Amino acid sequence: MPRDLFAHITHWVFDLDNTLYPPGVRLFDQIELRMTNFVMETLGVDRSQADHLRITYWREYGTTLAGLMQEHGIDPNPYLTEVHEISLEALAPDRELRERIDALPGRKIVYTNGSAPYAERVIDARGLKGAFDAVYGVEHAGFHPKPDQRAFERIFSADRLDTLKAAMFEDDARNLVVPHALGMRTVHVAPTPHSAAHVQHHTDDLAGFLARLVN
Repeated sequence: MPRDLFAHITHWVFDLDNTLYPPGVRLFDQIELRMTNFVMETLGVDRSQADHLRITYWREYGTTLAGLMQEHGIDPNPYLTEVHEISLEALAPDRELRERIDALPGRKIVYTNGSAPYAERVIDARGLKGAFDAVYGVEHAGFHPKPDQRAFERIFSADRLDTLKAAMFEDDARNLVVPHALGMRTVHVAPTPHSAAHVQHHTDDLAGFLARLVN
């Protein structure tokens, strides 16, 4: 039973995008467009090249931002502001998800590769304001992105997280490798399962999965 496997958990870590809201709302379409526009304007390349760099840097560095910082030395702060200025009209409050998160015992945090201010906006739009004890963005990890181990170490150290008593919920399976290695219980939240040793559980319904963990 999943409940038995999570009985020791006192620290719950949630990714943000496509985890705390369903991927079908396609917020990342807006973000990706703004990323491409930023790359075009900053590097002086056409749209095709900007899209290529955006995807390549995401694959090689974990985020487009990390690649831009590493390869071009860009200032991350204007980038984070620009790419996250999107409409959240597609989001709606999720009362069931709020109830399930509230029912979890222990400390609950959000950790995203986006910025913390953007995360707070999404959390509010989902009716989850006040549900989490802390919200961490990539800026809190020294701009090191998941799946970089340094990123996890900074966030987990700052939150005084005991990884042996923690669980991680993520839509990107790559970002569960380090948590699994650190002894965390890992949950892949996505429409399609990903078969790998570092993925212990899968769900396409976060609220439904959480309902199975508490009485």
